[in-house]
Amino acid sequence: MSMKLKLVLAMSGALVLAGCGNSGLFKRANTSASTPGADSTPAVVDQETRRAPAGAKGTIWSLFKNSSNPDVTIEVNKYIWKASLDVLSFLPVEAADPFSGVIVMGWGRPKGSSRQYRATVYIQDPALDARSLRVAIMTRSGPASAATVRAIEDAILTRARELRIADGKL
Repeated sequence: MSMKLKLVLAMSGALVLAGCGNSGLFKRANTSASTPGADSTPAVVDQETRRAPAGAKGTIWSLFKNSSNPDVTIEVNKYIWKASLDVLSFLPVEAADPFSGVIVMGWGRPKGSSRQYRATVYIQDPALDARSLRVAIMTRSGPASAATVRAIEDAILTRARELRIADGKL
């Protein structure tokens, strides 16, 4: 490849990347009006909603500071977490993230069954509530039936309530 072709490709790549941003050479207008005939959503996001808070610095060195707000935490219900591991104990745990509330289980068979299952559990809230729990069950032939998923969710919630009562923290 010739040197001129490499230079042209590098410059065009830089221009494409510069066009992706909202500053510099290709700065877009700050409009929030929608185009005629389109839906009522704004054409461009209002810049005030995208602007960093006052006093925030956007340097590379700010990545290394511990400037996170200690009052902001992501919590999951410990009883639902433990109950999920108990009920789905026949499945091997592939990944678990207690901060985001996701448990990914591998393939396994319950005792007395020939069908293999795989599950992903998502605990969305610290409350011991049915809305806090989402379970996705897969079989080798596709998604499990809604009745199976509902039965697993009910078993997890029942076990979570038992754990809470046994813990003595009503």
